[in-house]
Amino acid sequence: MVGRLTQEMVKVLQADVTSVRGKRNVIDGEAELLEGFEFNIGSKLGTTLFAPLTSTIDRVAGTLTVDIPSFIPINMVAAPGGTTHFKIISAGSVVDFENETFEVDTQETAEIALDSVATAVISLVNSVTPNSVPPMFLALGIIFYQEVNGVRYVLKNGSYNALSLVKVNGV
Repeated sequence: MVGRLTQEMVKVLQADVTSVRGKRNVIDGEAELLEGFEFNIGSKLGTTLFAPLTSTIDRVAGTLTVDIPSFIPINMVAAPGGTTHFKIISAGSVVDFENETFEVDTQETAEIALDSVATAVISLVNSVTPNSVPPMFLALGIIFYQEVNGVRYVLKNGSYNALSLVKVNGV
């Protein structure tokens, strides 16, 4: 994953057409090129969660939001064998590359049964400092669980858990 992310960051830096070679930076580059980056190449979000979603970043309000309409889990989630439940997670972040600081807020659904019962509408709202200037990143992922004797356990094989940058807003 580190190598793939480094490749993508090089593209962001190369998009900086204002700084001299060796001084290119993310701020003057195109952070939006990271949108769609899959952290787990073996389990992409788009091939794991088929429910339609909308993602928005409101820089003024400091909100990074993912909305997913009601869906039938068994039809819209490609889960590994043994899965009985799953959880959808999101993280909104502001990354100040110049000062090497960041702010992050995470949200998650309750554990949702992998069955034929429609989910409620899902809205995950991540809050950061309003009017932030540095680039903002919104990630969305899915975690799988197995229920055994009434207790839910995270599936040990995390290779099926997907995580993707669904929205990026540079400066």
